[in-house]
Amino acid sequence: MELYLWLTFSLAYLATTLTPGPNVLLIVRNALRYGPYAMGLTFVGNLVAQLLVISGVALGVGAILIAVPSAFLALKIAGAGYLIYLGVCQLFFRAPATGATGEVPAFPPSAKWRIGAEAFLVSASNPKTLIFLCAFLPQFLDHGRPIAGQFLVMYLTIAAIVVTVHSLYCYTAYRFSKRLNAAHWAAILKRISGAVFIGLGVRLLNTKAV
Repeated sequence: MELYLWLTFSLAYLATTLTPGPNVLLIVRNALRYGPYAMGLTFVGNLVAQLLVISGVALGVGAILIAVPSAFLALKIAGAGYLIYLGVCQLFFRAPATGATGEVPAFPPSAKWRIGAEAFLVSASNPKTLIFLCAFLPQFLDHGRPIAGQFLVMYLTIAAIVVTVHSLYCYTAYRFSKRLNAAHWAAILKRISGAVFIGLGVRLLNTKAV
């Protein structure tokens, strides 16, 4: 991939990443709830899903998904249902409370796999991501060079952008939460995030393949 093409791709993808979505909301929630370790697990789950999606784009899975409406509908319902489920959990299930000093609670070992799997499912089950990348990535391919290597470069670039942007969101949320560390405000923020998850799920249900 030529340098100018890579720079164009990086800036274009950065612009799309700055708009917060389910992955941002999830990683911010986990970071505020359990701290940096949970944030790292969320990154791992998200980036593994991104690798799977980009591999699918390289193999033409995105085009198949668009061409088969029933497959798109099934993935859309699964993704929307999972987001709505997360939102309901946020609204009606009690999370571990922070202390009076605003410190995060101890990270339970049993939550390790759940957090990683949750991040993977949120990212992998969203058909909008696959369709967007299916239309976005091929625009930056140089067909005179090995395609596999270019997809690898794009994935590594996407991973670096995601880690940077999402870390900034987490840091901003952490600084904001230090000023609002009372239990009352924590409960309000928890309910807001639950409502946003549900809203994102409902919005996903209205997504069309084309």
